[in-house]
Amino acid sequence: MQSAKRPKKVGTWEAVGGLVAHFRRKAGYTQERFAEIANLHVDTIRSIEQGRLALQDYRAVEFDELLGTGGALFALVDKLPVRERMPLFAQGLVDNEQEALSILSYQSLVIPGLLQTRDYCRAVFEYRYPALGDETAEQWVDNRMQRQLIWQRKRPPVGHFIIEESVLRRQVGSAEIMRVQIQQILDFTEPAHMSMQVMPMDRTPHACLDGPMVLLETPEHQRLVWLEVQRASFLVDDPNEVSDYHLQYGMLRSQALSPSESASLLERLLGE
Repeated sequence: MQSAKRPKKVGTWEAVGGLVAHFRRKAGYTQERFAEIANLHVDTIRSIEQGRLALQDYRAVEFDELLGTGGALFALVDKLPVRERMPLFAQGLVDNEQEALSILSYQSLVIPGLLQTRDYCRAVFEYRYPALGDETAEQWVDNRMQRQLIWQRKRPPVGHFIIEESVLRRQVGSAEIMRVQIQQILDFTEPAHMSMQVMPMDRTPHACLDGPMVLLETPEHQRLVWLEVQRASFLVDDPNEVSDYHLQYGMLRSQALSPSESASLLERLLGE
């Protein structure tokens, strides 16, 4: 079992930040003045230049216009792989997720990230304590939406999701956000290679009271398990341990509502 280390500065973003600082100085701006014309807090500019905050695509476009760099910043960040946009602790998941043949996900607290709407995702990050800060939260939302592009691959992965009923009934954001979110789950899991099951709140026995997990199969047919709790994450690749998690997931599938029963429950929730 491999534990993720505490996030550190990512070299890529230090390099990008250094380029931003170079262009800013070349344009004759102090950090304070550039923050003013960019309508940002000076601490945000400092964080970007120091590599502590990733420069998102839309921000790169704005900076290119303000600094007269001819699109250089956007051209750079637009070519960076998805993993480089993620916090260091999540890069192990993203690396395997991007090429996975199959993704099986059990979630007990929130809607799976690969099914979330932008508004639901934003509300989840807004609830985080201590607060992330608006700029970081919006970047994390963008990152999660970027991850969902795997469903648009020419050969998308097989996806299966088991979601606790309590997650669907907990209002995150507004009632309208939840309505749109539930509809998106139905839409995303309609194709033949996708399916979803709900674990009822009153159903026992329950094979997975230990918490959420994501099971992935790589193009080399290696099976992995991703576990995440609070701010710690683990990528499990030991075959014996992975086998136990697959057995656990299989039992949970047999205990949950069937896909058709689950879809009917979501449709009822939409009507409430």
